[in-house]
Amino acid sequence: MDMEFLMSMLTAKDTKQAYGALLELEHLSEESDDLYPYTERFAEMVSDRAWAVRCRGFRLFCKQARWDEAGVIDRNLDRALTILEDEKPTAVRQALAALLDVVPYKRELWLAVRQRVEAMDLSRYKDSMAPLIEKDIQRLLEVMQ
Repeated sequence: MDMEFLMSMLTAKDTKQAYGALLELEHLSEESDDLYPYTERFAEMVSDRAWAVRCRGFRLFCKQARWDEAGVIDRNLDRALTILEDEKPTAVRQALAALLDVVPYKRELWLAVRQRVEAMDLSRYKDSMAPLIEKDIQRLLEVMQ
């Protein structure tokens, strides 16, 4: 498997190819620490102009938590959590779900995550999306009890 090729596909214009690469890289992240060296790069993707790239980066960033003994997640969490302020509610929902990959391995980050999540302004989202995001928040907070 060509890791650099898959990484380059994350920003491809073809969303089907990019999503396929994301799924493959997520699966790899669950099996091994091969992608751990890319953790900071994933955090940087959260600043991309394209919301789908921001999501892919954040999801892969979170997947590295189980392998993070050097504190890369800890050092980059604040920057990565800016995705919780994304204008796209789909990005926010994916980010909240991705945080479920972090909290089992990073108890020391629970306070920071909780504070950011509780400070979210849901009024910026349509009435159809705000309750779904609220439900995602509650699920995450329940896991951190």
